[in-house]
Amino acid sequence: MKKIILILVIVPGFMAARGQFVADYLKAADTYYKKGDYYSAARYYEKYLSSKDTKTKPDQYNPYNVKPVAEKGKTAIPNAQLAVYNLAESYRLLNFPVKAVAYYEQAVSYNNAQLPLAQYYYAATLRALGKYDEAEKAFQGFLDNYKTEDAYANSAKSEVLNLHFIREQLQRIDLSLYTVEKQGQAINPGGANYAPVWLNTNTLLFTSTRVEDSVKNKPFYNRLYTAVYDNDAVKEVTRLELPEGVGIHQGVASLSPDGNTLFLTRWLIIGGKKTSAIYVSKKQDKGWGEPVLMDTVVNIHGYNAQQPFILADGKTLLFASDRPGGSGGFDLWYAALDATGKPVKVENLGSTINTINDEQAPYYHDASGTLVFSCNGRVGMGGFDFFYSKGAPNAWAEPVNFGYPVNSIKDDLYFTSRGSAANLLEDVFLSSDRSAECCLELFTLKKHIPVEVVKKDTPVVPLLKEEPKVEAVIVMDNVYYDFDKSSLQQESFATLDRLVASLNQYPTLVIEIRAHTDSKGEDKYNMDLSEARAKTVVDYLISKGIDKNRLQSRGYGATMPVAPNKHEDGSDDPEGRQRNRRTEFKVLSK
Repeated sequence: MKKIILILVIVPGFMAARGQFVADYLKAADTYYKKGDYYSAARYYEKYLSSKDTKTKPDQYNPYNVKPVAEKGKTAIPNAQLAVYNLAESYRLLNFPVKAVAYYEQAVSYNNAQLPLAQYYYAATLRALGKYDEAEKAFQGFLDNYKTEDAYANSAKSEVLNLHFIREQLQRIDLSLYTVEKQGQAINPGGANYAPVWLNTNTLLFTSTRVEDSVKNKPFYNRLYTAVYDNDAVKEVTRLELPEGVGIHQGVASLSPDGNTLFLTRWLIIGGKKTSAIYVSKKQDKGWGEPVLMDTVVNIHGYNAQQPFILADGKTLLFASDRPGGSGGFDLWYAALDATGKPVKVENLGSTINTINDEQAPYYHDASGTLVFSCNGRVGMGGFDFFYSKGAPNAWAEPVNFGYPVNSIKDDLYFTSRGSAANLLEDVFLSSDRSAECCLELFTLKKHIPVEVVKKDTPVVPLLKEEPKVEAVIVMDNVYYDFDKSSLQQESFATLDRLVASLNQYPTLVIEIRAHTDSKGEDKYNMDLSEARAKTVVDYLISKGIDKNRLQSRGYGATMPVAPNKHEDGSDDPEGRQRNRRTEFKVLSK
């Protein structure tokens, strides 16, 4: 009898203690989640879910109506269901799709009409994991059920186009020209490693959240590091001696042409919200001085400024900001600097560059006059993609997606090149989370332009690797014309020379050169322009010795679009127009 009484006393106490532990896990998880510490939040959500029965009723979960007790006429949200969704969100915000996907799938299984974004993020996570067919089905399912015309609906429509673009890019015939290599353990030991910039010919500056014994009290903080290279091998990696400040993250830096001024981003994360600004540090005898906040011309209170890049003239500072006056989200801006480095005016890079989504991480390649930046608001591989645009402030050409393998199906941010004017991609460092479960890592990328393209009297690598079938249509990348004209730009010759090599390799091929425009302008004008452009390409091929009887030219104007020229709401679709402006050839016979 005494044993029974003892059990009756102990078991309820044990259960109560266990219940308290479970409640404490959930409380800790919610607290970290609200603070934006998603790493800690994920740990405690998992502890909470593994410590109790997590079976939930599908119709009870609504993360947009979280209440501790039920309001009149509403059902309280079960803690376990909310924990599942917040756990999925935590892993997504940590860029950890391989962990997030199962929890999003569980949240979607609740089949709750009040939970529309679970389906959207589930689809995005599937795309990030390379499950393209499943992702397209999930995005379409989201669009079928989501009846609000907002940023999520527009993004889902763009994502469907992205999936088509991805499949097209993975079939490119020039992939053998690229070499992409992840940097080793010295550069990528764990955590995030990103935002490369060359300080000199052999020293790379970059940002990292690596854990160090000397800074145990600040794990996963962003700091600046340098890596010294010797013949592409890393000799040493050291933390840059730069005052930090309590609770401050800092990185994503750019060095002035004279080497004496470091422009950098500093940010705090409070209540899950990041607040960033651009600072300046001056070089001293030993290390760098205390970073000083740039004035309100660049940094507006209540808004973010980040990711500075100083041009070679030392007078122009590019940066990203969500300040008023932009197109939406983060835009790219430039600040004109006086002789002392003080900003005197700031202007937006304009609607040619900026979209309603985010443009970030600007870089300018002076040798080729090319702006490179990352954007998540244009048709691409998914997430942030690298785009490039020729020109200068106030005179930018329409941005072009670099495509695969410069871009991946995950996020590609921060780019620097030591390439020549003729080959921007000759020697590139970039950061991407393409091969990581969570974070950005550093990669090198090199595009080899065969010697025969730039050197006379040597064979040219053919454009085609194998003989195409009759009726095959092949789009030729990098064929450019002068604005509103039919004259070819010099950058086009390399691609056309490779087509010449293919026609020589397969001497019985008969092809039609086809030029297309977008829908801007009068139909007759577009048709005439495309006809003239197609004929210019044929004339070039004939000048290289191709029999004119094997070549036909035809302009199609805007009659054969491969993408929408406008969004469903009637607004302009620059990404669609870009895809429609193309030159291709069709095999007529062989």
